[in-house]
Amino acid sequence: MVTFFIFYFSSKIMAERLLIKALYGGKNTKIITLNGKKMKKMPSALGRLPGLRILLLQNNLISKVCPEISILTQLTALNLGNNLLEEVPEEMKYLTTLKKLHLFGNRIGRFAPGACDGLQNLILLNLNKNQLTWLPQEVSRLKRLKYLSINHNRLACLPRELCFLRNLSELQLNHNKLICIPGEIGSLKKLQKLCLACNDIETLPEEICELKKLRILDIAGNLIQIFPLGFQNLKLREFYCEGNPLFLKQPIFAALKEDDVWSLQEITLRFIMNELAEQNPLLMHALEWYPEVKNKIAQEKSCAVCGKPFITPWLECVRFVRPPKNWKISKNLHLVPLQTFTCCHKCFIHRGRNLFAIGQA
Repeated sequence: MVTFFIFYFSSKIMAERLLIKALYGGKNTKIITLNGKKMKKMPSALGRLPGLRILLLQNNLISKVCPEISILTQLTALNLGNNLLEEVPEEMKYLTTLKKLHLFGNRIGRFAPGACDGLQNLILLNLNKNQLTWLPQEVSRLKRLKYLSINHNRLACLPRELCFLRNLSELQLNHNKLICIPGEIGSLKKLQKLCLACNDIETLPEEICELKKLRILDIAGNLIQIFPLGFQNLKLREFYCEGNPLFLKQPIFAALKEDDVWSLQEITLRFIMNELAEQNPLLMHALEWYPEVKNKIAQEKSCAVCGKPFITPWLECVRFVRPPKNWKISKNLHLVPLQTFTCCHKCFIHRGRNLFAIGQA
């Protein structure tokens, strides 16, 4: 106990000396490092250093951000990792020049209202090892964000607004409780690295195939059985999927009926889509008057055998393809199972040897 007290007291004295030295520098002080000083509070004297650029306060006992931080309008990097914060502080909105914010290893379970308002220049946000169960819609205000890491939290879902961060290059969400990924992820056109390991994800959205710049994808330790059609066209360099119950290349028998019974709506929509494929100008004009029909047609799929469009699949199937040679992959991944569909019994019985039924549609 005596040893700890002496250490704590000496650490506090050292922190004060470092701060006094910085104050002597006045407006010329650019960097303050007070890591591991057992500080319980941020020093209010920071308000006398308006020209400060980098503030490092990790490995302390800080539970709240001091109001004087609003004076630091030239701050570009703030590290409050491994402290006792319980929220992303509202005071962050004053740090309009901040580019890097580290809040890892705290007890953060929420964003304070307005916390994202002023972080228009933020490029990196590290929230690893906290207690977040949700993200606010306001996260979409971080327009310049390139690197977002929220590993080891408790996120069960992602807001679609997260996918409005068009400059995002790296997104890390390992070790959460995610069960799905929003389809809007296809909007992240600059995304190069996506890490989703150790979640409860069962399916990947088709829109993930639109991520043309994606180079690293880690989905290890999820519940994924099959990948969307077009997945094999991604230009990946690294792909990790161990620990998923992927379909193996063997037939899974389904109770198939020979008669194709389609609804009148299905017959009509298939006819319209086939006619549109031939660019029928009369139908193109008529569709402008029937938006509900346009919405239905927007959901069309193509048959894996005949290639014709349809709305309601006759049978869900799986096709196995070899992963591209330039992918660095899990050692046990020899074939990638891709989801596809057949439109009728006739097409299914004329399928190739590499197409298997996986259930009744």
